Amino acid sequence: MAFNDQGNGKSPWESKQNQPPDLDQIVDEWQKRFNQLFGGGGKPGGRNTRKGPSTYLLIGMALILWVLTGLYQIDDSERGVVLRFGEYHQTTTPGLKWRVPWPVDSVEVVNVNVVNRFKQQTTMLTSDENIIVVDLVVQYRKTNPVDFLFNVRDAEETLSEVSESAIREVAGKTKLDFILTDGRSEIAIQTQDLIQRTLDDYGTGIVITKVNLQDANFPLQVETAVQDAIKAREDKERFSFEAEAYANDVVPKARGEAAKMLQEAEAYKEMVVADAEGDADRFSKLLFEYQLAPKVTRDRLYIEAIENVYRNSNKVLMDSDGSGNLIYLPIDKLLEQNKSQQSNRALAPNQSIDTPSSQTNQNQDPRMRRVR
Repeated sequence: MAFNDQGNGKSPWESKQNQPPDLDQIVDEWQKRFNQLFGGGGKPGGRNTRKGPSTYLLIGMALILWVLTGLYQIDDSERGVVLRFGEYHQTTTPGLKWRVPWPVDSVEVVNVNVVNRFKQQTTMLTSDENIIVVDLVVQYRKTNPVDFLFNVRDAEETLSEVSESAIREVAGKTKLDFILTDGRSEIAIQTQDLIQRTLDDYGTGIVITKVNLQDANFPLQVETAVQDAIKAREDKERFSFEAEAYANDVVPKARGEAAKMLQEAEAYKEMVVADAEGDADRFSKLLFEYQLAPKVTRDRLYIEAIENVYRNSNKVLMDSDGSGNLIYLPIDKLLEQNKSQQSNRALAPNQSIDTPSSQTNQNQDPRMRRVR
């Protein structure tokens, strides 16, 4: 084998020719072509004698590209906040704008028209010490880009914490029944006002557009016990309403009965007083008559007394002088008739039955009355 034989029948010069070109050669070749393209002069393989103009041109092109990177577009719903060396410089309006490129200026784009929303679930206590889980949805807009970016570290995280604190405060002052029934809208309004006031104090640049209380329920661990408590409370209210309805029905009747009894008592009082006054007046007049005619007055009083006795007692008159026959009188019929007459007297004013004699009693005192 010859000295230049590598064992495979090829010489070392042939293998070197088949190897890939060196990296330095490639760089030199491209540099030469680039210089020729931009006026670098010289022939291929010769030395470049005009490096100055090509370097300036490269620097100029790089500068132009750097300047063009400062162009940016702001949409109608956005605002651009320009920072110069990290400090606020200006706020730009919609349109094609330019800033000093990096690292001098930077732009933060904030959408001020879109309505953002987030949902939050919070467990809290009500004023009557019941546990409740509330699903809160908050909708907001970023109205002031500068305040939104620089006044707080993380405005959206601040909004989340403020919302949780606000709903806890409002629910802590409200009873459970009001939250579960018809108080959700009012609670949402109170929560929105409290969130907005707190965000304004922090200067976050956020405006709350709407707060919705989507759901309010009990935790699963206590749901059964709370349902029993609610049922017992509803039963209590139902019994209270029934008692109140019964009282509203009974009390007016009792008051009416009491007023009726008072009126009857007053009428009875007036009647007794009037009767007493009439008896006193009658006795005074009778005393005057007695002083004028004592015997006649005594006879009259006796006859009136007998009349009253006979009027209020059952009477059976039997006369056996004319014949020896005894006529049977139905006593029970007479008693019933007497009771009916007494009831009629109670309805009609007391009147004495005067039976003037036609001929036999013409010489009798006219003040005397005959009783059957």
